[in-house]
Amino acid sequence: MPISLPPLNPLRAFEVAARLNSFTLAADELNVSQVAVSRQVKALENYLGVVLVNRLHRGIELTREGKDLYRDITGAFHQLGEAAKRVSRRGRRDILAIQAYTTFAQRWLIPRLVHFHTANPRIEVRLSSSAVAANFETQNLDAAIRSGDGNWPGLHAEKLVEVDLVPVCSPALLEEFPLKVANDLSKVRLLHSMARPNDWATWLEKAGAKVDASQGVRFENSALAYEAASAEVGVAIAVRVFVERNLRSGVLVAPFAQTCHTGDAYYLTWPRNTRPSQPLMKFLSWVREQMDKDATSQATLTAGD
Repeated sequence: MPISLPPLNPLRAFEVAARLNSFTLAADELNVSQVAVSRQVKALENYLGVVLVNRLHRGIELTREGKDLYRDITGAFHQLGEAAKRVSRRGRRDILAIQAYTTFAQRWLIPRLVHFHTANPRIEVRLSSSAVAANFETQNLDAAIRSGDGNWPGLHAEKLVEVDLVPVCSPALLEEFPLKVANDLSKVRLLHSMARPNDWATWLEKAGAKVDASQGVRFENSALAYEAASAEVGVAIAVRVFVERNLRSGVLVAPFAQTCHTGDAYYLTWPRNTRPSQPLMKFLSWVREQMDKDATSQATLTAGD
């Protein structure tokens, strides 16, 4: 027996208007006029034979029947959206949408991405960056790179690399201000990342240094702090993996051999209830190979110090 459904366009207009409590805001979201939204809701009321919305001078107010209907259809629309997203993902398996923190994207991923594309020409990586964690319910993402302990509700997390901290500066600054022991950092300007505000305090405590961890200059993200360090502004506290290339090239130097393990790491994450695609698994394997190469290079660089 066929399922009897109300007209879907009026139902959608009602859902948006009820969620936003406004015909005007609903019109903006649906990209139609306010009058069109009102007519669609009226058509739904006529179809159901009940009043769903009280039209006020400013805004709207749901009736009891309107509240009941809105409560029941919200989940249904969410399920429809999820179903469409799953079908869309299967249809574009060669497109990989990844979100990463800004510094991870700029300092590590982007310089290497050409190698991934060369090895996997049929996979198109769509990379976005953000300082905040990804929201898989509202963003059309396959995976996101995130830092922490790897325990996030609803997410599967694959560890990529540990967060190891090391102070870095330009060779010219080190020549002007020889940094022999950690306490010598009191003689120079400390460069901070507002995205990682505790890194200097963490490293200085581990090193047993009596240095004011709050002094210095603050930047929006770590990438800017590293640029300032290369421009002789001061000494930045860096995540080692992000400055490895600069240390090998000599653009930056690490005055101290001591690194600090924070206990956190970077992870590739995706929703636990989503089966990862083959392109995503290839991307994960490639990132780990690159991380292994970095670790080998770091060991070689350290051995040569």
